[in-house]
Amino acid sequence: MTALTAVHRLPSAQVHTDFLSATDAARLVARVGVVECVRRITQALEADFGRWNDFDKTARTAAHSAQGVIELMPVADAHDYAFKYVNGHPVNTQHGLPTVMAFGALADVATGMPRFVSELTLTTALRTAATSVMVARTLARPGSHRMALIGNGAQSEFQALAFIDQLGVRELRLFDVDRAASAKLQRNLAPFAARYGVEVQMVDSVHAAVQGADVVTTVTADKRNAVVLDASALAPGMHINAVGGDCPGKTELDAEVLARSSVFVEYEPQTRLEGELQQMPADFAVTEFWRVLSGAAPGRVSDAQITLFDSVGFALEDYSALRTMQALGREAGLLSRIELVPTLADPKDLFALLHQGEDMHQATPPSVERAAWHKVA
Repeated sequence: MTALTAVHRLPSAQVHTDFLSATDAARLVARVGVVECVRRITQALEADFGRWNDFDKTARTAAHSAQGVIELMPVADAHDYAFKYVNGHPVNTQHGLPTVMAFGALADVATGMPRFVSELTLTTALRTAATSVMVARTLARPGSHRMALIGNGAQSEFQALAFIDQLGVRELRLFDVDRAASAKLQRNLAPFAARYGVEVQMVDSVHAAVQGADVVTTVTADKRNAVVLDASALAPGMHINAVGGDCPGKTELDAEVLARSSVFVEYEPQTRLEGELQQMPADFAVTEFWRVLSGAAPGRVSDAQITLFDSVGFALEDYSALRTMQALGREAGLLSRIELVPTLADPKDLFALLHQGEDMHQATPPSVERAAWHKVA
């Protein structure tokens, strides 16, 4: 019996959907604290990766263009269905838009009723950082305190704070071809650096950043086969967190970096198409990370081993993040309700909804209608 055909008692019908807007998500993270939000999502990720085989999984569906990509990412277990809509358009900053924009939903498998709809632009940055640090806590060498962060754009603060808080990073070197991005990151990290006792230094090259680093995170945005990190930068015991290569034709690492590393992935069929793995032969050996968590496969086996997490983002991570943000939003009283599905006296009579709409139209004075129209327009 698959996850989607498992039978359980139907819940009582609820025709309303909880909603977390982009503004309220920002309020929520500010209230709870970005570090605590990442911690909570990390806990949810570990629980959900720990029951990996409960989920029906598929690689995401992608629509590619010369400017970027738009993707749909679904996952489900016996009770919940989740999906995320997300784009990746490096050109967007020229138009005043984020490079990555996203929203998603949780629904009941038993009824199909959408239970929760949320922004996922901010939440994607939180869950990506949480995934990175979840993996690094297992694969990085014990006592890893020095980190290089290459690519200092929209996701960099979240990556840095996850590793500062949960891995104990105390020396952080920043590099970006756009020095203003590094200055922005250093400025945003300043209060956290003071609180945790972290030295944050801007440097002028990739090699200056990675020299002596225990952990190297690459999170660049250009949609091209780039070599952000080459094999000459490798050192025994290093853990590489490769985040930016996440669609066909977009990579950050020299293939020799993968050849010299033990490579770990989220969902292999997806990573083969989209990750750094797209450079490697089909029989190149990798390990899905859930197998390490379950004890079915080894993680780091020596202090000298070079480990690499080929992170492309997977739908299960968004499920973990959605359920975490819904719980946090409910606790904080920041969820609103939207009428996404109509309430019907007779569920078989959808046409009756038009009569309700006509009654409401007739009850609304034309002047009020015109005012509402001008407000929307």
